[in-house]
Order: sequence, then structure tokens, then C-alpha cells
Amino acid sequence: MRSYTQVLSTWVQNLWDTPNALREVMQRLTWGCTLDAYNKHPDFRDLDKNEVLSNNLKSKILNRKRLQLLLLITGLVAPIGANPAHSAAYSIDHLKLYSHSRLIDYKEFQCFNKIITKESRWSYTARNGSHYGLGQMRSTYYRDLDPFRQIDQTIKYITKRYKAPCKAWAFHQANGYY
Repeated sequence: MRSYTQVLSTWVQNLWDTPNALREVMQRLTWGCTLDAYNKHPDFRDLDKNEVLSNNLKSKILNRKRLQLLLLITGLVAPIGANPAHSAAYSIDHLKLYSHSRLIDYKEFQCFNKIITKESRWSYTARNGSHYGLGQMRSTYYRDLDPFRQIDQTIKYITKRYKAPCKAWAFHQANGYY
């Protein structure tokens, strides 16, 4: 048995897959949402100003309710379209591929991989005392970065201090830190 959210998600997905159905739903929801819908109607040409104003006020109340309904439905449907299971998932493989793209030399990447594996096991949320992230830096700025920016900052730090990841790895082996 499927849950309510699964059924709703499937319905919304089917709705997105059929543009005509989606267009029809949106047209029905937005029909009459403009505040001057009655002013453009030809039947009001024969009415006096007070009658038009009275009808226009009624339409504003009706239009406000339709607009509120439209916003409510949009607020409910929008999160379903954004799949949270995939939006913030950072797999180790993706992080390694990204770091390898920054370090073109495979030997340098291997040394960088050893450092990051030793420091954080590729966990961007790793914490050891006052050290944070993939490269176990001490900055809270570094802690708040996404994993890809953490990789960039770690490579920048290693390049500035040691000139190359293999030199940083050699220092790490000798001293237990880098």
C-alpha cells in the first residue's frame, strides 16, 4: 500500500509530464485572479458606476480567495517537485571525482586522497575538536562551506604551504598532521 505522499507525488509527476493537463489546471486556478476582470466584461457597459463598483468589489473578494488557493496549492506542490533525496546528497565518489578534476596529476590526487581519508574519511561534516570538514581546518568559515568548496580550500591551503599534495602527505606521515 502506498502512502499519501507517494500517491500525491505520483499524481504531481503525472501532472508535470502532461503539459496540457498542467496548463488546464493552472488556467482554472488563475481564471479571474486579475482584479479588473469584471471591468473588461462587455455586460457591464450598460450598468451605472455604482453597480460596476459593487460588482467589482465582489470580484476582488472572489479573486483574493482564488489567489490564496493558487498560492496554497503552489506551496504544497513546489516541494514535491524538488526531490530532497537528491538535492543535497554528496557521495564520496562525486567528491573524489571533483578533487581529481582539480588535481590533474593522478599521483598528486592519490596523495590528496590519502590525506582526506586519514583526516575525515571524506566526511564533510567531520569534526575533531576545533577542526572541521574534509581537510580538518580550524576555521568556522571552512566548516560552513559545502563539500566542493571545502575541497577547493584544502587544495589551496596545501598548495600554499607545501606546494603539492604529495609533499603534504610526506609531512603528514612524518608528523601525524599536515
